Amino acid sequence: MIQSIDLYAIAPPLILALAAGLVLLLDAFLPRRPYSRPLLGGVTLAGVLGALGAVVAQALRTGAPLRTFCVPEGLAGSSRPGLIPSGAMSGGPPAGDLPAIAAGPSCSFVVDGFTLVFAGLALAAGIVVVLLSMAEISSGADVPAGEWHFLLLCVLTGAVVLPAARDLITLVVALELVSLPVFALTALRRYDGRASEAAVKLFLVSVVSTAVMLFGVSLLYGVTGTVHLDRLAQALRQYTPWSGVDPVPPAESPQAYASSLQISHDLPPVLTVAMVLVLAGFAFKVAAVPFHAWAADVYQGAPVPVAALLSVVSKAAGFAGLILILVAALPAQAALWVPIIAIVAALTMTAGNLLALRQRHAVRLLAWSSVAQSGYILAPLGVQTREAANASIAYLVFYAAMNLGAFAVVMLVSRRDGQEGIDGYRGLAFRSPAAGLSLVFFLICLAGLPPGLAGLFAKIVVFREIVDGGGAWLVTVMAVNTVIGLYYYATWAARILTPAPVPARAPAAGGTADTADTADTATEGVVTEDAATGAPGAARAASGAARGGPGSAAGWLPVGVAIALSGIAAVAFSAAPQAVLDLVPGFLIASR
Repeated sequence: MIQSIDLYAIAPPLILALAAGLVLLLDAFLPRRPYSRPLLGGVTLAGVLGALGAVVAQALRTGAPLRTFCVPEGLAGSSRPGLIPSGAMSGGPPAGDLPAIAAGPSCSFVVDGFTLVFAGLALAAGIVVVLLSMAEISSGADVPAGEWHFLLLCVLTGAVVLPAARDLITLVVALELVSLPVFALTALRRYDGRASEAAVKLFLVSVVSTAVMLFGVSLLYGVTGTVHLDRLAQALRQYTPWSGVDPVPPAESPQAYASSLQISHDLPPVLTVAMVLVLAGFAFKVAAVPFHAWAADVYQGAPVPVAALLSVVSKAAGFAGLILILVAALPAQAALWVPIIAIVAALTMTAGNLLALRQRHAVRLLAWSSVAQSGYILAPLGVQTREAANASIAYLVFYAAMNLGAFAVVMLVSRRDGQEGIDGYRGLAFRSPAAGLSLVFFLICLAGLPPGLAGLFAKIVVFREIVDGGGAWLVTVMAVNTVIGLYYYATWAARILTPAPVPARAPAAGGTADTADTADTATEGVVTEDAATGAPGAARAASGAARGGPGSAAGWLPVGVAIALSGIAAVAFSAAPQAVLDLVPGFLIASR
């Protein structure tokens, strides 16, 4: 039997892979000239834009979802359930009564609405990350440009393949393709001890999470004898937590009857362990409690483009895999995993917000804020409603634009002013109105305040879904955490809009002592701020100047474009948020 491959279906990851190979070849054979680094960045950006164009073309086509790497017809089974079966998340009818939405052979790669939403999100975020990367390596001789762009394209390839994966093997491989290059990107900045420490922490976390997840995946395969998600769902329908009765055994033979009885006793505990292990593995990937401790140190030690990559692209890939496992493979076991998700979501948003309250370092504050946002994204999955996954995805789309914009402004300020602590942002709206007002808008959106209606509507859709699912206690926890998050977002925004104090000048004559006192006071202020951020002010300022100051177009132009793109997306989401909310569920409902 011959397995056919649809090249059009795999066009986006194929374009990214070809671009990655071209970057390696150009890096190997191009002479070391000033134009080589921008050229490599341009090739990378062109590859991402080409892949995004392929995703848009696939989204505009009509007809059935694209499928490839399918089980040959001679080995195909009966009808399979769809990605979001009606009733599987409703808590009412047994899973055995669910209608078969999609029929045909099982496939490892499916391009449907779910795939297109996540692939488009990853590639749109990838454009911003590539622009930030071009600024990062524009004048930094210690960063190898070829390796950087190659690894970045590998991450984006995995992020595009993962939402299309419909079997456990492809899912795990794609998730590792997203994860493994990131700690290499973190350590690419030579002679940076903090980056090396962050890379080691991220590597250990990635290895542990992969081992835990593989153990859970192996148990799922051992229980069902299949790796395809639709066949997993069909096999696990035999045990329905809502019905409270043992599955009806097949009547082929007494041996089959005995085997079914054995499964009815052994399946629930094994399945519970498998689900807990898989959930723990994904909790590492999305920095959910209690596997969140690595986030702040890694974000702070990594280059800002890598922190933005972790915050959006890697997180989106982790949530895509989590939703696929829960909704496509384990819909009949929702009564088991829904309470776990709800508790993890509540702990994650609470821990992230409380830890963000005491942060004075800009990137660390965004890191803990990102942890809290993971809790918000998880929250809809903690109730039994059919639209839970759609609410999580809608919130993730809104969050991506706002968070990327915040990281872009933080990178610009770090490069131009050498400021890493939020106290250094005081008066930014007066020194640099465009950057300051942009950051204020992104922070207001993240807080969910007008005029940042994108964040407000994102939280409303999550609240609405939780209320519809009867999660009153989870709504209360989220409301309290929204107020907590409002405090530190508003505090940072207030610093940006507050004029910086002007140091007093010493008298022209006879003021030697006063001059010395003033200098001491100014020096003391710098040391105090640096003590809060953990880096000497002179070293940070020198680092920012070395990477391209205000007069370096190679330094600030790509960052400015990234801020503009993120700002346009955030403004569009704020002006017409309902259009986005309508678009995402429409994709998912029509996908299978």
